[in-house]
Amino acid sequence: MSNKVVVFSQIDSDVLESLQARYNVVLINPKNGDVNEQIRTEVVDADAMIGSGRLLNESNLATAQKLKIISSVSVGYDNYDVEYLNQQKIWLANTPHVLTETTADLAFTLLMSAARQVPHLDQWTKQGQWKRTVSTAQFGREIFGKKLGIVGLGNIGAAIARRGFYGFNMDVLYHNRNEKIELAQSLNAQYRNLEALLQESDFVVVAVDLNSDSKALIGTKEFDLMQKHAVFVNIARGSVVDEQALFEALQEQKIFAAGLDVYQKEPLQDSELFKLNNIVTLPHVGSATAETRRKMVELAYRNLEDALEGRTPRYLVNATFG
Repeated sequence: MSNKVVVFSQIDSDVLESLQARYNVVLINPKNGDVNEQIRTEVVDADAMIGSGRLLNESNLATAQKLKIISSVSVGYDNYDVEYLNQQKIWLANTPHVLTETTADLAFTLLMSAARQVPHLDQWTKQGQWKRTVSTAQFGREIFGKKLGIVGLGNIGAAIARRGFYGFNMDVLYHNRNEKIELAQSLNAQYRNLEALLQESDFVVVAVDLNSDSKALIGTKEFDLMQKHAVFVNIARGSVVDEQALFEALQEQKIFAAGLDVYQKEPLQDSELFKLNNIVTLPHVGSATAETRRKMVELAYRNLEDALEGRTPRYLVNATFG
């Protein structure tokens, strides 16, 4: 009898067909009623799960009797109760590395769009406001040769730094839990504590993992430290930033502009942030290109396949179960 696999979000159709050819596949579909109730029912005899964007914890996994792996089509894993999975000896796999460059591209897209007021001026032009030579209200901020501060010099942070250093001749500052001397040398990057980085940088990009240290890392105090012409970008996780503090900083023009791809609550709807012209808001699309999403789901498939074939998946979040 083939293994049972629960697919808990939409995935690439070709990969889904591959799963269906090898395993007994069950799809969780919001149109069929309460998603968590569907999960509780289907995981009773499931061997594996694959997908992304769902909160998975004891409340909807307690019925699982033989679940071996949850293969997440993502790098971040804050949607999963890792401690509970450790207790139940359930592997959690993710898809690092394949989305690094795409997400770094988006970070720079946000940085440039916010600095040059691209979305606002696009609407301003379409609304017929361009009636004469632009004035200072339409001016943006220079990017070339400025100081780029990166909070979190992991794979994505380093890729952002490379774009700034090699593409825009920017001076790179970084803050990280540990100094990365060899990597920093290749980028001529200088380590700063968080306070100094915020004070010195013209552009601040947050690219940290979400953990107990980074939750609510940037709030009123931190925005007060930044320069009035600074541009702030968050591509990490929404919970890293106090959104009310960011709204106030932008509204009171403590900083020039911001670009966000992540939020404290997603999907973001009816937000105060939408009232502002000096913020770019994207719907969590850091890895959302056809090529990268395909690579992610293929890697998630391989992680799942390894677990069901008796091999240790390559990319495990909890390899030792804590």
